Amino acid sequence: MIDLESVGIAFDEFTAVADVDFGVDDGEFVTVVGPSGCGKTTLLRAIGGLQEPTTGRVTIDGRSPSVAQEAGDVGFVFQQHTLLPWKSALENVVFLRKMADKPPAREGARALLETMGLDGFEDARPAALSGGMKQRVAIARAIHLGADVLLMDEPFGELDEITRDELGVEIRSLWRRERKTIVFVTHSVPEAVFLGDRCVVMRDQPGRIEATFDIDLPEPRDTESLGSGAFQEQVAAVRRTLHESYD
Repeated sequence: MIDLESVGIAFDEFTAVADVDFGVDDGEFVTVVGPSGCGKTTLLRAIGGLQEPTTGRVTIDGRSPSVAQEAGDVGFVFQQHTLLPWKSALENVVFLRKMADKPPAREGARALLETMGLDGFEDARPAALSGGMKQRVAIARAIHLGADVLLMDEPFGELDEITRDELGVEIRSLWRRERKTIVFVTHSVPEAVFLGDRCVVMRDQPGRIEATFDIDLPEPRDTESLGSGAFQEQVAAVRRTLHESYD
């Protein structure tokens, strides 16, 4: 579904990303973890058509990212929820479909909000919602768009640990049901291991792929998975690779 070939991204004299090659299969959940400044977000923006690579090529289902985005086949969830403050939760969810000239499917939007634990908050505006609730709306909005590809840039970064764990379980559950292709950027190694089928580890100066890990955990994953020996072993392996990249 997503293919990156020898991707490099430079800003004037600064090389943010160099020689990145990897692919994401249809329906796969891939997490990307690495230190600040290693180019994780820059790479995600290139996948979504928001940043043109300096060298190499990115395709989504054989098309350029900008074409896929214009067709409404790429959805974004950012660290900031970017909800429209004057619209209700429900109206925020259906907004992107309207912009993409797709039928709003309000009942589907209501069902998504209920799935995300927001039953009864459909008419609430963002000012009346907690941080976790706003991110739930933002995630529902991206899924409701009907995009085949979801790109998530540290969407839980400003949330407390318990809320992050709860949203992680919900995201995995939605992914298992919807089978979207997801690329999820995070600073958190445990989050990357818990969420992903595969974890890509990046290093900096310039940003490039250091290693990839196939994550083998029993399904469905829930908060109890976070305490399992298998989970802790895989977290340790990813952390070890991150630390070794600094040596």
